[in-house]
Amino acid sequence: MTRHASEADYLASLVPPSVRGVSRRTLLRGAVGAGTLFAAPALLAACGGDSGSSGGGKATGTVTLGSNQSDAVPKAAVQAVVDAFQKANSGLTVKVNTIDHNTFQENINNYLQGSPDDVFTWFSGYRMRFFASKSLAGDVSDVWKNLQGMSDALKKASTGDDGKQYFVPSTYYPWAVFYRKSVFAKYGYQAPKTLDELKSLGAQMKKDGLVPIAFGDKDGWPAMGTFDQLNLRINGYDFHVSLMAGKEPWNSDKVKKVFDTWAGLLDLHQPDSLGRTWQEAAQALQQKKAGTYILGSFVAQQFKAGAEQEDLDFFNFPEIDSNIGADAIDAPIDGYMMSKRPKNQAGAAKLLGYLGSADAQNLAVKADPSVIATSDKADQSAYTPLQKKSVEFVKQAKSIAQFLDRDTRPDFASTVMIPAIQSFIKNPKDVDGLVNTIEKQKQSIFAS
Repeated sequence: MTRHASEADYLASLVPPSVRGVSRRTLLRGAVGAGTLFAAPALLAACGGDSGSSGGGKATGTVTLGSNQSDAVPKAAVQAVVDAFQKANSGLTVKVNTIDHNTFQENINNYLQGSPDDVFTWFSGYRMRFFASKSLAGDVSDVWKNLQGMSDALKKASTGDDGKQYFVPSTYYPWAVFYRKSVFAKYGYQAPKTLDELKSLGAQMKKDGLVPIAFGDKDGWPAMGTFDQLNLRINGYDFHVSLMAGKEPWNSDKVKKVFDTWAGLLDLHQPDSLGRTWQEAAQALQQKKAGTYILGSFVAQQFKAGAEQEDLDFFNFPEIDSNIGADAIDAPIDGYMMSKRPKNQAGAAKLLGYLGSADAQNLAVKADPSVIATSDKADQSAYTPLQKKSVEFVKQAKSIAQFLDRDTRPDFASTVMIPAIQSFIKNPKDVDGLVNTIEKQKQSIFAS
């Protein structure tokens, strides 16, 4: 990915005006895991049914929607939006084809090259542009002409290398360090501001019989969030995005310091993480067996609505270097794309236009209070305390990055970084060997 000086400026307005503050910041958003190329023809086959209109004109018939929102809460959010769309468009039916989140990501290449659904869930930024450049996504520029409440920067984050739009943003969410307010109150804990304070807090949590940091990396991507936090704090935002873009060496002293620092924190993490999903790790926080969890705000999906979710809070990952500070965060955007040749193009365009509307996003964030609407016309008055804090958290950040596997090449993220980080978790002592291996593979991939 080629980055240029103006990107930081236009991405400063990615957060809707109703959320945005006066400070300069960026919002880089994209995708999770582009995936492997092994054959999986049945896993992501589009739903059948009446295809209806196949071109312009009145939208009728059936639209198929491929969704990676397989967990209960986001799945219900998608269904709530679909139900409202069908109610308002009596001539259209939406068939939702829900696939396990990780399976969807791992098979996305075959999915798009096979018989994809008319519309599918995906991510803005680098990963959207990657598939658009491979002619595996449909042009939704006409949909964008009628979208309201989207900033110019959101539009640019949805734009391919050819200047056309291929993505409709829906929601976003921040990454931070989550905890239960009742646990912190019980033990008198305070949110740490520095790495040393985080280590001291972890040591005290151990004495109190808690796992300091819940941790699960069975699926390969959750630990990338910890790498992001550490790299942003140790080396800063500019270095981080350059590293993701293949412009910095992975075997440099700067990257070694990230892994060395992480190695010094692993004893605070929940053990046996490679056999645990993020949902299972979240249960340790929900059950008050763990004191904190470094994750996206979607962790709230594992908490019961009401008192449990109201007990959930978060703090920014603490400062490590005072010269770098702690004003850079991760905050990815999720949304929808259209397949290259949808069976029902008119219906797909109609659905995408609705998915990008404030009405649809109001329903989505009500059903899933772990996320925030991208439209500045969305209603924030009914946001939960966690949603409101998330809005302010993003607003105050000066630099906002994508998640690691959303801000780099899909093949590098999935085939190099997932096994590399899991290898590090198994054996954190050979950092030199680790980073040299990553750098060698990076040079090969980014040269192609």
